Amino acid sequence: MSSAGEGENCRTDDNSERSEKEVPSDSEGRKPQKLRRYDSLDVESAKVQGHHGHGFQAASWAAILQLAFQSVGVVYGDIGTSPLYVYSSAFSDGIKHRDDIVGVLSLIYYTLTLLPLVKYVFIVLRANDNGKGGTFALYSLLCRHAKVGLIPSQQAEDREVSNYRLELPNTRLGCSSTVKSALEGSRAAKFVLLLLTMLATSLVIGDGILTPCISVLSAVGGIKEATPVMTEERVVWISVGILVFLFSVQRFGTDKVGYSFAPIICIWFSLNAGIGLYNFTRYDPTVIKAVNPWHIVDYFRRNGKDAWVSLGGVVLCITGTEALFADLGHFTVRSIQISTCTVTYPALILAYSGQASYLRKNPWDVSNAFFKSVPAPVYWPVFAVAVLAAIIASQAMISGTFSILQQSLSLGCFPRVKVVHTSAKYEGQVYIPEVNFILMLACVCVTVGFKTTQKIGNAYGIAVVFAETITSSFMVLVMILIWKKHILLVITYVVFIMSVEVTYLSSVLYKFPHGGYLPIAFATVSMTIMYIWNYTYRKKYYYEMDHKVSPDQLREIAAQTNLYRVPGLAIFYSELVHGIPPIFEHYAANIPALHSVLVFVSFKSLPISNIPPEERFLFRRVQPRELCIFRCIIRYGYTDARGDEEPFERTLAERLKEFMREELWMDPSSRQQQIMTDGVEKEAEGSEDGIKNGVETNDRGEGMNHEEVEKGIEVLDKAWSAGVVHLMGENEVVAAKGSGIGKKILINYGYSFLKKNLRQSDKVLDIPHKRLLKVGMTYEL
Repeated sequence: MSSAGEGENCRTDDNSERSEKEVPSDSEGRKPQKLRRYDSLDVESAKVQGHHGHGFQAASWAAILQLAFQSVGVVYGDIGTSPLYVYSSAFSDGIKHRDDIVGVLSLIYYTLTLLPLVKYVFIVLRANDNGKGGTFALYSLLCRHAKVGLIPSQQAEDREVSNYRLELPNTRLGCSSTVKSALEGSRAAKFVLLLLTMLATSLVIGDGILTPCISVLSAVGGIKEATPVMTEERVVWISVGILVFLFSVQRFGTDKVGYSFAPIICIWFSLNAGIGLYNFTRYDPTVIKAVNPWHIVDYFRRNGKDAWVSLGGVVLCITGTEALFADLGHFTVRSIQISTCTVTYPALILAYSGQASYLRKNPWDVSNAFFKSVPAPVYWPVFAVAVLAAIIASQAMISGTFSILQQSLSLGCFPRVKVVHTSAKYEGQVYIPEVNFILMLACVCVTVGFKTTQKIGNAYGIAVVFAETITSSFMVLVMILIWKKHILLVITYVVFIMSVEVTYLSSVLYKFPHGGYLPIAFATVSMTIMYIWNYTYRKKYYYEMDHKVSPDQLREIAAQTNLYRVPGLAIFYSELVHGIPPIFEHYAANIPALHSVLVFVSFKSLPISNIPPEERFLFRRVQPRELCIFRCIIRYGYTDARGDEEPFERTLAERLKEFMREELWMDPSSRQQQIMTDGVEKEAEGSEDGIKNGVETNDRGEGMNHEEVEKGIEVLDKAWSAGVVHLMGENEVVAAKGSGIGKKILINYGYSFLKKNLRQSDKVLDIPHKRLLKVGMTYEL
């Protein structure tokens, strides 16, 4: 991090294109280390002992089996309810040939085996980010191993966080180096990666809308088989009532009801497996020949284009597989592998096989194959459990939508919204009021407008397959850049996994005019919002970087004769982490009064899932010392909860006292060891940041003594007793004169509309209004 007071020109951030001297590579081919100067932020971030855990540590088998059981209720609700509607979607025009049932069953067999089992359970789960999964986990991994991120607040000391886990291999394949250089040298490629991440997020939002619709509508539709008075219109309105209730209780969280999820889904899988086995033995056991993939070839020979179109229905058998990866943060890789292989996969295979056996004898019942195939004695219990399973599947996707939007928000890719943490026990359970209301309206509109699962299925397939294809694209880069696999293994993955997904994607896109436009429309709106916010966020950040207060300007401000120091502690919030923002100069020019202690606070998100609390606060003293001005960076991972340092003001003051004491008692031996690690001896001596031999010096070049430290702490205590004031910059942004029409639309209209109609920063940060002072300034970007 660049210093704020002096030495601003001594450091550059990771995004800059400025040249830096490098140490030659060693004999093992490790990446060259950059020669850089250290300031107190470097020392502080390097000294933390710590927490080097990366997700779950090695657990006992009892704990793993318990997690495997719990994962059944959280992860598999969506894919577990797919048997409700797959055959009706695949045979939307009816069954034309009895052997087509075997062909579709064979497609289901190999789709379930290749994508959820092989791809996700045994390959993608390994690409986790300190135990966290999802699209942002893959993107953060790529950003850490190659300079492909566009978020402008990267700093060299970020790599020293214990959870960063940047591994430098002993060997490097030429292909990996070539791809890495190509990505880092292409700004277009960086934009494509960011846009793909936004697109995947937008598709998950679309999935969060369509999953409740199709799951609840399919489950409630089973009541039509029991009573003729239940018309399609009544089924729709009953489904709407369930959806409204489901979204209404989101604000209470899923902590308590979550205990019942696993048993209900286990019962659901048991019923599916039992009924499937019953139908398989009673009607037509010969459907087992579907294990021969040649039946897929025969199916395409008989039906041609219609067989290709039907793939849009077949692919619904893998809905929810993204949850295997996205929900990894609550479980372990081994627990999900166990639950998939022992419960989910066998139950689904038996369920689809049983329905196929039933349809071989009763092909006319394909429009409602699941409930038609249920034996009469267990019909009502199955119906009740089906409705509960549909609600659980919907709940899982809604919660997943909230979680991924929280990640988008933390990386500056989504407008400010209020994130409520509904559980003190489970960090991933969040609730976003504004988004919840919008999702509810969208679900109700889709259910009332489409009415049938066949029509919703046309839209659902695009969201599912498109998101999985993006995950595969990221996985190819992970395999090349991070895992450094041989190119033949990468080609094998593309041929056997990605080509299947692209084929399915081509099929679901064919149904674009028949409802497939819906998730694309949702994704377009979401991506537009994300891009407008992220574009302006980056422009505003670079504007502050270019106009930040220099050391000379700060000295001029401090030397003003009309500047008064008033008692109290002032916390000045800023997004800039590389110096003092220009709005401070604007503030000092209009209000010539500074509090006795001033702390510039920046909240910063790193491309890692979480940061240990002991490594979260980083401080830097701004020179000259007599000003009592500090900079503080509070770092978060993209899944960390903000506000867990409550009460924030007291925590900030206590951490600042610790920093002031550590200025004096920093261990020189550990300092020298850190310098030697980078292969640079005595680099810190004579630093322009005023650090010498591991101990920060004052302006006279003299080491600090105990009396100076105690005096500084006494000043801080008096300032705390006098009261705390929160200062926040309210920046109005407009496009600079001469900007193009596109830029003016994005900034002057798009960003301004979003900012005015969403929550303000003080509400998001829960700053007390009675002690809040806003400072306005206009930025011409």
